[in-house]
Amino acid sequence: MGKEKNSMVLDASAAHFPEHGPIDENGREVLLSLKHVDINFGKGDNIVRAVQDASFDVYRGETFSLVGESGSGKTTIGRAVIRANPCSSGEILYKGIRISGKIPHSLDREVIRNIQMVFQDPAASLNERATVDYIISEGLYNFHLYKDEADRVRKVEKIVEDVGLLPEHLTRYPHEFSGGQRQRVGLARAMVMEPELVVADEPISALDVSIRAQILNLMNKFKAERNTTHLFIAHDLSIVRYISDRIGVIYKGRIVEIATSEELFNYPLHPYTRSLISAIPLPDPQLEKNKVLFTYDPSVHDYSDGEVPVLTDIGHDHFVYGNSKEIAEYKALRERNEPLKTLSIVGINADTPQNTEGEEEPPVTHEVILDRPIHDTGNALYAIMSFFLPILGIIAACIFRRKNYIRNFKACRKGVLAAVACLGVGLLLFAFLMIMAVI
Repeated sequence: MGKEKNSMVLDASAAHFPEHGPIDENGREVLLSLKHVDINFGKGDNIVRAVQDASFDVYRGETFSLVGESGSGKTTIGRAVIRANPCSSGEILYKGIRISGKIPHSLDREVIRNIQMVFQDPAASLNERATVDYIISEGLYNFHLYKDEADRVRKVEKIVEDVGLLPEHLTRYPHEFSGGQRQRVGLARAMVMEPELVVADEPISALDVSIRAQILNLMNKFKAERNTTHLFIAHDLSIVRYISDRIGVIYKGRIVEIATSEELFNYPLHPYTRSLISAIPLPDPQLEKNKVLFTYDPSVHDYSDGEVPVLTDIGHDHFVYGNSKEIAEYKALRERNEPLKTLSIVGINADTPQNTEGEEEPPVTHEVILDRPIHDTGNALYAIMSFFLPILGIIAACIFRRKNYIRNFKACRKGVLAAVACLGVGLLLFAFLMIMAVI
């Protein structure tokens, strides 16, 4: 962890990065380390504490994911790593060298060269007035990472093909591409610099499900081929579970739990982590309907005794935020070595929730999805028939409703309502004409 493991820090005031970062006691190279980082916005009464005492390490070649709800401080940390957000206190180390605060110009350029970011919105992060060729080549131009023009063209065409685009796309502008293609351009712009660390700020949240898998596969491809390290920022645990080596859970600016992917899902000790896991949607609609959500209530923590809770290693490379009493409970749970129940479904592994005072018990349905009859088409003929024969339409609607022909029922109801409306208008018009005739 950033607090304890990264004790072998190099000269934090150096003007250039060493070839390798410090090695922890397990033999892993610490590429990025956050140590007690606070990030605040505003001053005085308007101050917003976006990140509080964030500490964690990212090892070379791994995918470390930051997961939390919107506004929890994930992107703020990512932007601080690329020096877009200043740290109010604490420090950020890259290969043991401090990159937060005021640093030499030469080191600042090396940060840009070695740490790249893939942004959430591919449309807003690309220059609409520049061609794809220039967008990808801009970093090459700024750092002169090519021998001659032919070498630059070769590098750009190679990275474009690596992300699944074609060389003829280089002459186009971002608005001529789909969202997934624009994100590929953003990924190519980052990877053409051959960075050691890529900060991916929810790069797939604005994309379709099928396109998400393609982008994730591309990132895993670069990780395997180039040993790229990823700081992956997301709010969806179901995605990061399968691409992450380790996961950090953040709540209101605080890191509350850090563990390997499987460890975190088998032993989610902090209540907030349990709430995130319970919110993962299930592919079966019926199971999702009967799922019991676990809601996190911060009041369950009793920190009134003055003891300051800290992020503590409970073993198994598992860190949890809490005071001494909570840490003891977490350790006892973990030492049982029995995976914790993270999903409760009524009728399968959970009982029907009991009523509390004044609350109605939510109905638990046991109907099978897609049990609607195959001929429930809602044909327009039912509406036409019900319009001209409303009495028959009412009878048909009742039968359809009883037999769960919902679409046919709605068609008959629409025809009957239209007939009643026309009849009402006709009666009003007839009454108006009778009055006019009498007068």
